[in-house]
Amino acid sequence: MLPLAWKQRKNQANRSLTEEILFVLQTPFLMSIVRKSALTVFLILLIDQILKIWIKTNMFLYQDIPVFGNWFIIKFIENNGMAFGVDLPGDYGKMLLSIFRIIAVIGIIFYMRHLIREKAPNGLLISLSFIMAGALGNILDSAFYGLIFNESTPFSKAVLFPESGGYATFLHGKVVDMFYFPVIQGVWPNWVPFKGGDYFEFFRPVFNIADTAISLGVFFILIFQKKFFTEPEKPQEETPAPENPVAEE
Repeated sequence: MLPLAWKQRKNQANRSLTEEILFVLQTPFLMSIVRKSALTVFLILLIDQILKIWIKTNMFLYQDIPVFGNWFIIKFIENNGMAFGVDLPGDYGKMLLSIFRIIAVIGIIFYMRHLIREKAPNGLLISLSFIMAGALGNILDSAFYGLIFNESTPFSKAVLFPESGGYATFLHGKVVDMFYFPVIQGVWPNWVPFKGGDYFEFFRPVFNIADTAISLGVFFILIFQKKFFTEPEKPQEETPAPENPVAEE
């Protein structure tokens, strides 16, 4: 059975912000999943930003720090792209990408709000929290890093809040990436069309915590989609058997 607060919410479509907050506080299920989702987003953002700020202020651009041999390297690069080093050129491309990210986050928030009302599985909400946290992490880079850091170069480390000001305007900052896994390296055989003789490596893209969170969120949704999106079967009500009339002798 649905709690009383839930039934009241189903019957009242429009509420003020204060009433919405009170409604969540009075409904144990909602308060629990809202806290879990908010904590997930907060922790991912915290780890993502702490690591990025450390990289910016302690490493030169393109500097490598081997972690496990040559297959796991901390490599400091910056890009304007969407994820995993994919780049959108030009100032307008950067602005459009930042606006797209903001719209995507707003859309996820409203979708999660709907799912919470519908008592969707916790796993789906946590997966969406991963995606939202990842998008927010890269939005923070784009929005503010150009304002609060000076330029990173192969010869100088960035300074937080420099006296000369930042290296870019609002929403034109660069995203910091650092995880590099060149697990397989080699040369394509000469008989491979178009690639013969060329160098190759796997996994080439350099990424960050935010990219990882987005990928994990999408991965969880794809793997558990049947569990997340299949409505539970309603138990069938047993119909009483018709009473047999008493046979007359």
